[in-house]
Amino acid sequence: MKNSIQQTFAALAVITLAGSAFAGAVVGRPAPNFTATDIAGKTVHLSDYKGKVVVLESYNQDCPFCHNQYKTGAMQALQRDLTAKDVVWLIVDSVNDKNSSYRSPQQASKDRIAEQMAVTDWLDDHSGAIGHLYGMQTTPDMFVINKDGILVYAGAIDNRPDPFHNPLRARNYVREAVNDLLAGKAVAVPETKPYGCSVKYAD
Repeated sequence: MKNSIQQTFAALAVITLAGSAFAGAVVGRPAPNFTATDIAGKTVHLSDYKGKVVVLESYNQDCPFCHNQYKTGAMQALQRDLTAKDVVWLIVDSVNDKNSSYRSPQQASKDRIAEQMAVTDWLDDHSGAIGHLYGMQTTPDMFVINKDGILVYAGAIDNRPDPFHNPLRARNYVREAVNDLLAGKAVAVPETKPYGCSVKYAD
């Protein structure tokens, strides 16, 4: 039974592996600015964080690939480590409000606490505006923006496209990208293929 489940999710990972084109978000160019509302009802502009390193995480709590990152504590550990270094971490929740995986702002606030997330903010993107702007195709799908507002990394969270692996033992591309930036270096691996569930857009 477990083998059949693993095979099913492995097939899903292959189906949702994305290409190297990221719509309006192009590595090496200014990250597209956006205005969003967070789950507390506050207006957030990406430009508010210029001068800081920013991580964007496309997220769906019901996706087994996201769930694996959180149930192991790997994603929260990375969030704690990076936000302690003054990195901004924004959850982008683009699940449309007609989908069964949609979380209302009230429920998302509870989930944030229950999952012990160490994120800067959770953006309610049920319209899909930010997701489409950045070409987010999977959950998770990760983007790193440098202090000058340039997109320097786009792609997978790590090198193990498997919802059953231990993320704590994987090569984490986001950690590497941010550490390169904080060390004053160019990002060694600026693009990878994201993997995960498809983003549950309205269209």
